[in-house]
Amino acid sequence: MKQESRNECDGTFAFPFPQRTYDEIVDLFARGASPEEIVSFRPSPETQEHVRELLERNSAGELTEDEAAELECFGQLEHLMQLVKIRAHKYIKKKT
Repeated sequence: MKQESRNECDGTFAFPFPQRTYDEIVDLFARGASPEEIVSFRPSPETQEHVRELLERNSAGELTEDEAAELECFGQLEHLMQLVKIRAHKYIKKKT
């Protein structure tokens, strides 16, 4: 039976990349990353390349519904990490 993809970003996916990205972020926080490590965090090269491909396909109007949902999840994760990095910068400034 084919697993259906989700249109919402809840951490469970029919496609592997958002889950891998969630895992990368969860691992970052679970190991007690410092504010400096959080600020320097970047998704894996594989994830970055996959997002580039999705963005290119989106620009060309070639995304499937599942790929559009996947790209939306990446956007939500990126937004979350931007907020976390802004807060981490504030903690770094307080230290100095």
